[in-house]
Amino acid sequence: MSSNLTEGQRAVLSMSQNVIGEVKKVVIGKDEIIIKVLLSILAGGHVLIEDIPGVGKTTLAVALSKALSLDYKRLQFTPDVLPTDVTGFNILNKQTQRFEYKQGAALTNLFLADEINRTSSKTQSALLEIMEEGKVTVDGVTRKAPDPYIVIATQNPIGSIGTQMLPESQMDRFIVKLTMGYPSVESEVMMLKAKQSLVPMDNVHAVVSAEDIIAARREVENIYVADQVFDYIARLAAATRNHPMIKLGLSPRGTIALLRMTKATALLKGRDYVIPDDVAYSFNDVVLHRVIFNSKAKINGVTGAQVLKEIINTVDVPRISK
Repeated sequence: MSSNLTEGQRAVLSMSQNVIGEVKKVVIGKDEIIIKVLLSILAGGHVLIEDIPGVGKTTLAVALSKALSLDYKRLQFTPDVLPTDVTGFNILNKQTQRFEYKQGAALTNLFLADEINRTSSKTQSALLEIMEEGKVTVDGVTRKAPDPYIVIATQNPIGSIGTQMLPESQMDRFIVKLTMGYPSVESEVMMLKAKQSLVPMDNVHAVVSAEDIIAARREVENIYVADQVFDYIARLAAATRNHPMIKLGLSPRGTIALLRMTKATALLKGRDYVIPDDVAYSFNDVVLHRVIFNSKAKINGVTGAQVLKEIINTVDVPRISK
């Protein structure tokens, strides 16, 4: 099997390199995170970033919105934020005596749900329909979100003051969960120098359009997947469901998410077909937040990442002829 990229696929590669270059102007030393967020967008998914405040989660989302020339809205989630702040609401116009719809913050191309785990479960759940189906329903009337529609949510580590865990159904709607981490000393020095005399975000320019993103997603869908890779993904999912330290394994929605991320990874690596390494590349990011570990793992001091590494190492990898 040989890689022979189409003109459209080469355009996606060029577009991706341009976007990464723009975002790197303000998010320094986190190239891997930028790439994984871009992969998630190309795969048609939403992103959850968990980390402490101040490491650049919001900066990353804003820079992406500028580079992708997308309409962008941000909502700071606090305990007093209501579901209607997310979805919108109807209000009576006294002059016309008719109810008028006031649009919620979530109806935009790129919605940043900042510190999503600081608000109530009811408000968190207001995002379920729009994240899954790209639409909101208010008082029986359904309205579509713009296309493309992307949610980048941030949350502080569970256990921080004022946080509460997202429900499993909400976590399952994020195609990946990522962690940015502290910058290296070298990266932090570069960041400090960049902040001295200018606002770095002003240097981020739009390099693609919403239409380019929609076209790129179609190219990702057309990436070839051999039957052996489909089987490999299914066996990995089955391994999470049968592992003695996992109480709740990977859902079918999670399996589909892994396939989509795998296809996007293959394309960004310059191939029009998937290999098993593409599956392994995103496995932890797609799976870790979706599975629930039992008390046996905690008692034995085993982390979720260690369990998933064991699964990757023990499930037979198929041989794909190139």
